[in-house]
Amino acid sequence: MDESDFDDFYAASYRRLTGQVYAMIGNLDEAQECVQEAFVRAWAHRRKLDRADHPEAWVRVTAHRIAVSRWRRVKLSRRSPDRAVSPPTSAPEVDETHVALVTALRQLPEEQRRAIVLHHIADLPVRAVADEVGAPEGTVKARLSRGRAALATLLSDDVLPGGLPGHPEGGTSHA
Repeated sequence: MDESDFDDFYAASYRRLTGQVYAMIGNLDEAQECVQEAFVRAWAHRRKLDRADHPEAWVRVTAHRIAVSRWRRVKLSRRSPDRAVSPPTSAPEVDETHVALVTALRQLPEEQRRAIVLHHIADLPVRAVADEVGAPEGTVKARLSRGRAALATLLSDDVLPGGLPGHPEGGTSHA
């Protein structure tokens, strides 16, 4: 992969991967940093990336691992991550439905949240999710089922007036 190909890969994948990692970890700034660091590592390992069946999955897994490592370091040291190196970033305005979804995803166990993000947001088939998380397909299906049931409860009409558009219980978006 030459520099031009890598630039194209970055441009085509960065935003999508950032959204996926954000959905998994619930922190946009952290997701952006982890995806950027994963792309730095991808550039350093571009020969390995050339041989990868799914280079975007390689970057996503790397970004998630970076996020987990950072979380562990912060948890162990009891200090906030260093933000002095880069200016604070601002998130674009999001609608009420998006905020409700991210809030609900944060309440799910990590394994269920990751399975839901990979299957429903990254649009991976169950087999690919199983490969990426290192779990049997049946386990992934169970995580998806439990996660969807928990999300349905968390995003019910009682929690979010009017429900979510497309939610099985109906409801329309209120503008």
